[in-house]
Amino acid sequence: MNQLPHPALYGRQKILLALLQSFGGKLTSISLQKYLFLYTQTCQQEKSYEFVPYRFGCFSFQSYADRRKFIEFGILADSEQWRILPTDSDYISMLSDADQRKMALFSNRYRSLKGDNLIREIYRKYPYFATRSEIAASLMNNDELDVINSSNASQNDKAFFTIGYEGQSFENYLNRLIQNNVHALCDVRKNPLSRKYGFSKKTLSDTLGKLGIDYIHIPELGIVSDKRRELKTRADYDRLFTQYEATTLKENGPSIDELLKILEDKRRIAITCFEAEHCMCHRGRVANAISNRPDCDFPIVHI
Repeated sequence: MNQLPHPALYGRQKILLALLQSFGGKLTSISLQKYLFLYTQTCQQEKSYEFVPYRFGCFSFQSYADRRKFIEFGILADSEQWRILPTDSDYISMLSDADQRKMALFSNRYRSLKGDNLIREIYRKYPYFATRSEIAASLMNNDELDVINSSNASQNDKAFFTIGYEGQSFENYLNRLIQNNVHALCDVRKNPLSRKYGFSKKTLSDTLGKLGIDYIHIPELGIVSDKRRELKTRADYDRLFTQYEATTLKENGPSIDELLKILEDKRRIAITCFEAEHCMCHRGRVANAISNRPDCDFPIVHI
């Protein structure tokens, strides 16, 4: 495969490729995830990548989105392993001097830690990330499994959550759902599209399915994008949401009923939209409508 003209790389992508290069340019998918996770945990205050607990432990969906770009540009081979294709590029030299030193120290420290021993090291130190592992039972002793199980979100009391993704990574968002044991996510955007990775309908619904969380789109409770333009002050938002309560919410009582039915079935559900703060988002008004129902005997929590 001929390499295309080298694209501009984000800082996180340089870290990932330099890490892969420092381990010889080729790693299995599981090893890459584990080394990348350890690097972010031990060498970075501001993490290049964040992770969620998944089938084999810590996993970054963003890293796989970057991997697809690397393959597209001929940087990585399109194979099961993460393998840098022959190139004149030196990804380690693209890092700052400080990051180059960190990378050298990290690779020297962890190069000999491989396979099951590498996985055990992470499961022992970071048990939360082993809570959804399919292989923990075969690798860890009973005491270690008890620690992992105690890190799992087990609360199952009925609860209604709201969550936004503004200013957050995809993994941070997913972890908030996992840590609150949310069983279903109800998307109340009119048009569930986003330029930010992970938050368009298809990627979000597919990823949630892999994590055992149902995705349900309720566009009737959304606000058309035209009405969101020119929102600059809190007063602008309040006027929009007052109108929203008088029209959309009033006209869509059945959609509120649907949310309550989903809550009754799933026990722990969340509604989602973009804004970080619920008071600046129509999901806050949806939550108010739920709280005003006479049968609202459950907490409403903004996460």
